[in-house]
Amino acid sequence: MDKPVRISVVGAGRADASLYELAKEVGERIALRGGVLICGGLGGVMEAACRGASSAGGLTVGILPGSDALEANSWVKVALPTGIGHARNVLVVQAGDAVVALPGEWGTMSEISIALKTGRPVIGVGAWGEIEGVVVERDAESAVRKAFELAGGA
Repeated sequence: MDKPVRISVVGAGRADASLYELAKEVGERIALRGGVLICGGLGGVMEAACRGASSAGGLTVGILPGSDALEANSWVKVALPTGIGHARNVLVVQAGDAVVALPGEWGTMSEISIALKTGRPVIGVGAWGEIEGVVVERDAESAVRKAFELAGGA
């Protein structure tokens, strides 16, 4: 039995309308390719990506910083409360075969750093092109395609 490709999606905890739509499309495209979406399970980019994946019939996993599964956004199908705060960023990254990084702040940068340090491919869309090792793609379609390619799921 083949295991599905797991793609971690990282980005801002708050998203304006255009970033929300970008993240939603990333999630949808991951699901349409049969992938599992992994994220931090809260709002902003995480919520939008989960919404897109869920609406396309995909599996969404939220690795939460707190101890309460009810903290997860309503589009998370599997909520994993950790009680370890920002340290959960390591789990978000390590659970994926590749990471799609959307615009964000320090938490997103920490996830990118962890991914690069541990050999996970990182695909940046709309940000992070100045970081050595981040593969830059122009849109959701090309980012997800590249993530699957680099994760070995073509």
